[in-house]
Amino acid sequence: MLAEHDRAERLMEIAKAEGLYEEIHLLKEDGTLAGPVDDIPPEVMVAMYRHMVFSRAFDRKAIALQRQGRIGTYAPFEGQEAAQVASAMALAPEDFVFPSYRDHAATMVLGQSPAHVLLYWSGRVEGIRSPEGRHILPPSVPIATHVLHAVGAAWASWHRKENAVSIAYFGDGATSEGDFHEALNFAGVFHLPVIFFCQNNGYAISVPFSRQSASRTIAQRAIAYDIVGVRVDGNDAFAVYRAVKEARSRALHGLGPTLIEAVTFRMGAHTTADDPTRYRDQKAVVEDWRKRDPIVRLRLYLESQKLWSESDEAKLQDEVKARVEAVVEEALSIAPPDMEMMFDHVYAEEPWHLAAERDEYRRTREGVSE
Repeated sequence: MLAEHDRAERLMEIAKAEGLYEEIHLLKEDGTLAGPVDDIPPEVMVAMYRHMVFSRAFDRKAIALQRQGRIGTYAPFEGQEAAQVASAMALAPEDFVFPSYRDHAATMVLGQSPAHVLLYWSGRVEGIRSPEGRHILPPSVPIATHVLHAVGAAWASWHRKENAVSIAYFGDGATSEGDFHEALNFAGVFHLPVIFFCQNNGYAISVPFSRQSASRTIAQRAIAYDIVGVRVDGNDAFAVYRAVKEARSRALHGLGPTLIEAVTFRMGAHTTADDPTRYRDQKAVVEDWRKRDPIVRLRLYLESQKLWSESDEAKLQDEVKARVEAVVEEALSIAPPDMEMMFDHVYAEEPWHLAAERDEYRRTREGVSE
């Protein structure tokens, strides 16, 4: 571990180098570079693109399934593919991942079954199970509560001397919660190996960021807790990848937490129960953000470097379509769960009143009257 004085000086150097108000860009909207990307292997770039294309197709299919009544309420993430995919690809298998309910692109990159994502939105317990060899926690619906959990896991990793970091995914709305500030404060005091990854998509449901906070950025809040704050273009896969990679390296070298603000935009509704036209100029705003599409700009770059072609694209689209349909078939072919499952996973030890309710349910199910 670094001495306290050396650590403080190093953090100041990082803060000056990174800047807290200016977005870091590596990949421009037209597919040209704003800075060198020699540290990102070509095969990683191509894999990013493939994951992002599949994620968008999956997301659109999930919305259609919800509209058809085949899954429950769903939280779309179209527009945020670069932030989620690139950040996940910068992690290691031993890391602990704490997603929110919108971060399925990230968890699928890390091995989460897409079919299980659909089961999650159908209220199935299978949807929260982590894939073998990974530490992916269940998606958090309460806002910002899981940020504290990530800090707790990072504290445990530090005590165990594990070569692992924790990452918490959350939106800009979570930064208005007390849990967010408690988490950053605790992590800052104990220099814990944790990454706070905020996808600032502009709205906490219907409330724009300008009405949530007087601070110009989310990244600048890192100053209050003496941790590194970084602001990146969340639609720039290369900038996101490097930011998380560097944050992970700092955490493992004793430099503590990093707060990353990935500036992005959700193209659709907060959830399928939301109507975004009631609180934003949907046509004008979405059209503007379409020009910053993370998938388009990455494809343009790959094509310019001869890493992607029209034939590659046609093949990928066929693969993605077939995979999405296979995922849907798998998820919807699973037999309905035993309704008694609703009593499981509530308490570690079942209390008397829950046992009584379970017995009553069984009698009702079996048609047994008192």
